[in-house]
Amino acid sequence: MLLLSLINPEVAYYLMKILTFDFVVVGSGLAGLIAAYHAADYGSVALISKSELDISNSYHAQGGIAAAIGEDDHPREHFEDTLVAGRNLCDHDAVSLLVEEGLDRVRELISQGMEFDKDSDGKLILGLEGGHSKRRILHADGDATGKMMTSFMLRKVLDKPEITTFEYCAALKIIVEDNICKGIQTLQYIDGENIIFNGKAIILATGGLSRLYSRSTNPYTATGDGIALAWQAGAKLADMEFIQFHPTALSLPGEDAYLISEAVRGEGAHLLDVNGVRFMTQVHPLAELAPRDIVASAIFKRMQQTGESVFLSLRHLDNQTLADRFHSIDSHLKTFGINLLEDLIPVAPAAHYMVGGIRTDIWGQTSIQALFACGEVASTGVMGANRLASNSLLECLVWGKRAVQKAKNLPVNPPLTTAQKSVRLNSDTDQEYLEIKNELANIMSNQVGIVRDAKGLQSALSRIESIAGQYKDPGPDYNYHKILNITDICRIITRSALERKESRGGHIRTDYPSEIDEQLHHIIQEKGKEIQYETVRTS
Repeated sequence: MLLLSLINPEVAYYLMKILTFDFVVVGSGLAGLIAAYHAADYGSVALISKSELDISNSYHAQGGIAAAIGEDDHPREHFEDTLVAGRNLCDHDAVSLLVEEGLDRVRELISQGMEFDKDSDGKLILGLEGGHSKRRILHADGDATGKMMTSFMLRKVLDKPEITTFEYCAALKIIVEDNICKGIQTLQYIDGENIIFNGKAIILATGGLSRLYSRSTNPYTATGDGIALAWQAGAKLADMEFIQFHPTALSLPGEDAYLISEAVRGEGAHLLDVNGVRFMTQVHPLAELAPRDIVASAIFKRMQQTGESVFLSLRHLDNQTLADRFHSIDSHLKTFGINLLEDLIPVAPAAHYMVGGIRTDIWGQTSIQALFACGEVASTGVMGANRLASNSLLECLVWGKRAVQKAKNLPVNPPLTTAQKSVRLNSDTDQEYLEIKNELANIMSNQVGIVRDAKGLQSALSRIESIAGQYKDPGPDYNYHKILNITDICRIITRSALERKESRGGHIRTDYPSEIDEQLHHIIQEKGKEIQYETVRTS
């Protein structure tokens, strides 16, 4: 890369390649694919992925997609279930859009050729999951819904000549001038080249951050890059204390967490402790189908009480078709000598979904002009304090399209007026990054996990601050930039958890065990500013 000009004579800058598109979509999960697909109707699109296009949380989603499509169902009931699961912290306008436009988006997808599972009469098979009052979960190929939906949309995206894809391309910096997003700087893993993507709208669909925890169901790429970069650029973040732990992830010594879909409990599976006691009937009227925050905390407490694992059991069901229905799970369990239908399956909660994120309006617009966010990276107001099962893919469909509907009307961005510092790959610091990442993952799991208190949170924050202080100026080293990102996110989560002095949804404080109804607010963080409260939108 040639040193061509110096905009600031005191600092050496490299003039990088600038690629200009009408829309730049960062992330290739379902939200990113939906956004790119719709944006292609209005101009050229760059679709950027940190790894391969088909590696994302969406791709691994087993459960399905929720929509009030059944004859005995209605969006209003879906609305109410979402509010209950979200512990009343949901913005009502956003939830209304989710359940009403979401139904339209699902029907639109079906009309385009997406095939969901049907019975012998050709009717959609609708599953039941925790927190839902009706069977409204659509599945594709049994427990491979995410794979089928993302693969379907990826094929449609690749058929669009207006879309250019960039794999193994990591986002480094969101470039903002005068509170207008002008572009995004990236690093190509293949050759180390820095490229600036310029467009009239940058749409972040970078997914979640649950790989910041030591036990997670997410792919290793889910480290919260998009949220960190938005924070560093000055965007508002909301409700970062709410991390959803999936109640039932396979728990075997030395093995990674593997999701056992909530749909398994929807078909009647029981949770048993080491003594064979079905304990969820004592916890909630819906037993195993209570909202996820309740089931996860109940499992955690029972494991603490007994000192042993909790088990998922299908033995009582006597339903051989379930092995076909959950063929992916069945196949994975067999590699460990576990029979889905006959054996007790050891499970424990694992970090699964970022409920908070980059704060947006109902169009996916962030607090920075021309910067949008959709999918798990965003806090649209839909999820509240706890995500209702299978609402995440629906949110991708709705806000992937809504972001484009707003972005298409934006004017062309003025050209950049500042150059950017280049960042380089450096394998010599790979081990340093991994050691710090692992230390932070243990801190987050042990002190900022399912159950929290002020003492543990303060201890975690102190250590995170200490690590962050060593990397506040990362220079040109990419690994140091990654360390800056994860320390920023861990610190933001911990500060938000300290600020919310109540227990609500996925945020459980042993020192503040009750919900406080007069504190129905979002916690907003913005770089360089004091923590703010934002009233929940109820009209």
